[in-house]
Amino acid sequence: MSDFRSRPNGTYIFEAEWQDLYVLTEHWKSDLLFYKDDLRFLDHLIDKYFIWLTKKENIDQVRAIEENLIATELNCSKLIKRIKTHIKHLAELIDNPFAYDSHKFRTEHQILEDDFTKFIKLFRKNRQEVFKITEHVIDTEELSNHLIR
Repeated sequence: MSDFRSRPNGTYIFEAEWQDLYVLTEHWKSDLLFYKDDLRFLDHLIDKYFIWLTKKENIDQVRAIEENLIATELNCSKLIKRIKTHIKHLAELIDNPFAYDSHKFRTEHQILEDDFTKFIKLFRKNRQEVFKITEHVIDTEELSNHLIR
């Protein structure tokens, strides 16, 4: 499952109607807003368990994951801004098909889609890391707390 595109492969971007690209881009925006909320949840999860940590290796791992989450949140915000601008341009193209160079705009659309796809892969990797470290921290910290008692 290495391809997260929500459109047919091939030359779709260069043949699709502007309205179809608009709908596709609106889906990306909706997905990104969901991912942004999910990133806040992951950040909250890390913060919640960070205060329980007593082992240095756990603290270092969590800190690295937290830094990755911050970078991913920033990437998400930038991508949302780019998509909002792109939607605005698509709306202008629907009203006036000669407003932009069609081929150049479609190439930019493809680049935006590739960046969106990369973001999803990064997001999923970060999410997996957060859950993995949270599970590890809970297990190891719980075990060490039981051994201390």
